Amino acid sequence: MKIRNPHSRFDINTKKTDRVLEVGGGHNPHPRSNVVVDKYADDNTHRSGDIKVLRNQEFISADGEHLPFEDKSFDYVICNHVLEHVDDPHAFLQEQFRVAKRGYIEVPSLLGEHLYPKKSHRWVLLEIDNKLVMVDKANISFPQQFDFGELFQAYLPKNSIGYKIMERTHANLHTVRIEWEGSFDYIINPQEEELLKYFREPWSEHMVYQHFPQRSMGAELIAAGRAFGDICRSIVKSKILKRN
Repeated sequence: MKIRNPHSRFDINTKKTDRVLEVGGGHNPHPRSNVVVDKYADDNTHRSGDIKVLRNQEFISADGEHLPFEDKSFDYVICNHVLEHVDDPHAFLQEQFRVAKRGYIEVPSLLGEHLYPKKSHRWVLLEIDNKLVMVDKANISFPQQFDFGELFQAYLPKNSIGYKIMERTHANLHTVRIEWEGSFDYIINPQEEELLKYFREPWSEHMVYQHFPQRSMGAELIAAGRAFGDICRSIVKSKILKRN
């Protein structure tokens, strides 16, 4: 079942004793991962650089749809920006549910994909009613002509505290992040018009409020305060790591 929507890939609940797998670590593996697998060891088409393996990590070349591990051989599995690339998302997810007890998955949201689309992304995704909904781009004639990635992925995260706070206070805005135990619910290429309208139609006020429920001013202030504290901690941690 879905446990929650973490505010980043570092906001995960793992124990020091947990054995952690990462599927598709690519050029940016999670430092908590013990074992990292990647399908394309010598092909950077689906990532932004060469394969990177951190100290004390084991790398295995493997297909995420056919993982070479026994059932529940890991306590936790991390999958960061990989699902949107795969050929068979059902097989890919079922393998993670099979080999791990708990996990974290992160993908671009529908809004994020519109702001900075990638040709290597086959699927557009959105969490609706606690279900991860996946639609093949080919089914909705997804536009590719505009790309604001330099602004939303590079400039603002580095230069705007306000933007960083917004990312943390509005879960699943540009990305969908799900922490799960056992499994979570998902739908591939839905037929229901109620779901497809999110991918095909302009969003109405009702759709916006359904996806981002309105909070009181007090709740917004508390969330913003927590986000600011988290940003400060991450800056301090980053500086300490650089010194070391």
